[in-house]
Amino acid sequence: MNPLNTLKKYDKPKIGLYSTGLKAYWGQFPGLKKRLEGYGKFIESKMSEWGEIFNYGLIDSEEKGRDAGNYFNENSVDIIFVHAATYATSSMILPIHQRSNAKVVMLNLQPSKQLNYKETNTGEWLAHCGACPVPEFANALNRSGIEYKVVSGLLGLEKSPEMSVANEVTKDDPKAIRAWTEIREWIQAAHVKNVLSNAKFGFLGNTYNGMLDLYSDFTMIQAQTGIQVDVLEMCDLDEILPTIKENDINRKERQTLEMFSISEGSPSEQLAKKPTKEALTWAYHVAAAQEKLIKERNLDGFTYYYHGAPGNAYEKLQSGFILGNSLLTAQHVPAAGEGDIKTNIAMKICDVLGVGGSFCEIVTTDYVNETILLGHDGPFHLEISNGKPILRSMGLYHGKQGSGVSVEAKVKSGPVTTLGLTQTGDGKLKLIISEGEATDGETMKIGNTQTHVRFNTDPDSYFERWFEEAPTHHCAMSIGNNANLFKKVGDLLGIKTVII
Repeated sequence: MNPLNTLKKYDKPKIGLYSTGLKAYWGQFPGLKKRLEGYGKFIESKMSEWGEIFNYGLIDSEEKGRDAGNYFNENSVDIIFVHAATYATSSMILPIHQRSNAKVVMLNLQPSKQLNYKETNTGEWLAHCGACPVPEFANALNRSGIEYKVVSGLLGLEKSPEMSVANEVTKDDPKAIRAWTEIREWIQAAHVKNVLSNAKFGFLGNTYNGMLDLYSDFTMIQAQTGIQVDVLEMCDLDEILPTIKENDINRKERQTLEMFSISEGSPSEQLAKKPTKEALTWAYHVAAAQEKLIKERNLDGFTYYYHGAPGNAYEKLQSGFILGNSLLTAQHVPAAGEGDIKTNIAMKICDVLGVGGSFCEIVTTDYVNETILLGHDGPFHLEISNGKPILRSMGLYHGKQGSGVSVEAKVKSGPVTTLGLTQTGDGKLKLIISEGEATDGETMKIGNTQTHVRFNTDPDSYFERWFEEAPTHHCAMSIGNNANLFKKVGDLLGIKTVII
C-alpha cells in the first residue's frame, strides 16, 4: 500500500457524444427514434465510468449539427464520439467538426450479432444499419481535412429492447469487449492530452553536459504537448531547506521505512554500503524540501540535474535527490534525472494512465537468458516494484560528482511496455514503443534499478530496430501491454508513433 498522499489530482476528461439519424425516419417507423436514443444513453452510461460525458443526443438535421458543434466547444470537450446509430447524411455531422477541433472517433457498434431475418421489417433493420453511413462520414471528414478514427464491433447490451425481434444481448461477446476496450483507451488517451496541455514541469539545473540526445527546445515542448516548462535554479530549492522542520523530516522517514528496505553493505561493490543515519537524515531533509518546492510551484513533473564545482553546497544538495525523486514519482509527480525532460514527459504519460513509468536506460545484455537489463541510478516508480525497493549508500555516483543514498529495485515480473520520447531532425517529437516481458532474473547489487526484459525478438535484432529510430538513450518502463494505448496518446497529441 502506498502511504504517500498524491501531490496531483486531475478531473476526468470531458467527452463529447452524439448519435446520428434521419428525421424522415421518425414518422415512418414509430419507436425507432426512442430506441436509438436508448442506445445513446447506454453508451453514455458506459463511458461515464471514465469521463465526464456531454451527450448532445440525436443529430438528425444540419441545424442540430451546427448547434452541437457550439455545444461541444462551450464545454471544451477533449474528444468527440460519433455514435452511428442509423443512416444520416454527412451534411449533418460535418458542421459539428468544423466548429470543434476535438479528436473524432466514430462508433460503428451493431446491437445484435445477426438479424432475425424472418421477422425483420424496415424499421428493425434501420436500428442495425449503423455501419451504412460511416463511409460517407469518413469521406466528408477526409475531404475537409478532419482526422478521424473508427471503432467497430458490437454494442454490448445486457438486455434486448422490448421492440427488438433480434437477440441484442452481446455484453460478453469478444467483439463487444474489444470495442469497449478501444473506447476506454481513447478516453484514457484524451485524459493524457488534457493533463499535458494544462501541465507545468519544473526543470532544475541543466542537462548533463554532452548528452546531445537529451537537449530540448522548451518552445518545441510547449508547442507540441502544451506543457509549460518552469526553469528553476538550485537556489530555489536551497532556500527551502531551512524552512523544513523536524516533523517534516520525521514524516519522510516514516514514509521511507514503510516503502523501502535499508540495505547492508553490497557483496560486490565497495562503494555501495549500508546507509548511515546521517546520509538517510539528509535524504529525508532534501525529500521534504523537494515536496515543498513541487507544491509551491504547482508542478506536474520534475526534471533535474546539477553539475558544479567539486565539493560545493549545491552538489551536496543534489546528492540527496534520488530518494526524494522516487517518492515524488510515487506521488504522481514523476522525476527524471540528467535533465531529460522528454523522458520525464514519457514517465508522466505512463503515470496518468496508471501503469507506472520508471526512468530507464540500457544496463547490459544477458545473452544466456536473451534479455536486456534496463534501469538507472535515478528515479524509480515505487508502485510497479517487485517487492520492497532497497536503499543503498553510494560512495560515488558513477559518471557524476557526489555521493548519497540510491534506490535499488526491479519492476514486477510480467508484461511491460517501454515508452521513449525522442526528437527528430526536423524538431518533431516522436514516441517509440516496445512491448516485452519482465523476468525475475538476477541483478547486480550496486544501488541501481535493474530489470531483465525479454522482447519479441533476440536482443541484437531488437537493438538494431530500436537504434534505427534514433531514440534518446533513456525511456520510461510501464507494466502491462500498453502499445495500443500509447499509440492512441500519440494520435491525439499529433506526435508520430513507432511500435517496435
